[in-house]
Amino acid sequence: MHVRQLNVEGVVEFSPEIHRDQRGTFVSPFTQEALAAHTGRNAFCATQLSYSTSQRGTVRGIHFTRCPPGKAKFVSCLAGEALDFVVDLRKGSPTFGRCDTARLSGATMRALYVPVGVGHGFAALHDGTLISYMISGDYVPAHEIALSPLDPELGLPLPAGLELLLSERDRMAPTLKELDEQGLLPDYAEARRIDASV
Repeated sequence: MHVRQLNVEGVVEFSPEIHRDQRGTFVSPFTQEALAAHTGRNAFCATQLSYSTSQRGTVRGIHFTRCPPGKAKFVSCLAGEALDFVVDLRKGSPTFGRCDTARLSGATMRALYVPVGVGHGFAALHDGTLISYMISGDYVPAHEIALSPLDPELGLPLPAGLELLLSERDRMAPTLKELDEQGLLPDYAEARRIDASV
C-alpha cells in the first residue's frame, strides 16, 4: 500500500496494490492496519456504506457534517474517474482554508480518508463514475452542510472543458466566508476529539 499525506492535515490517500491474473483483479483499498499506521487511529467504525453514480461533469459537494456530531469518511472510486476535493474547514487548524485534490479511479482503486471537519466533494470525469463512501455516522439531513464548490476564494481546480452539473443545493451553497460568518464551521480541537472517537 502506497500512502500519501495530502496538504490538508489528516487527509490521507491510499493507493493499494492490485493483484491481477487471468480471472481479473483483487484489491483491498481499505485495511484497518494501514489506516491506523498512517492516521494514528486505532479504529474506524463505519455505520453507513453509500454509493453514488455520476455522469461526466457532475460536481458533488463540497459537503461536511455539523460538528458535533461530525463524521469521518473513507472514499474510493470503484468505476470511472473523479477529481476529488478536500477543504479544511476546521477553525484553528494549521491548514484551515487549504484545499487539495486527488485523482480517484476504478483503474487505480485509490481511496481517501477524510477526517471530521474536512469538507469533501468531487467532479466526475467519466460517465458512470461510481464512488463508495464508508461513513462513521448515519445520515441526518439537518446536520449536513454544503459549501459552494464555485467559491472563488477556494479556487478549486474544476476541470476545464466540462459542462458542470450541480444540484440546486450545491449551486446555491454559501461561500467559506459566509459559513464562517454564520458560525457553521467546525472547531479544530472539537473536530479532532470527535475524529479520534469515531
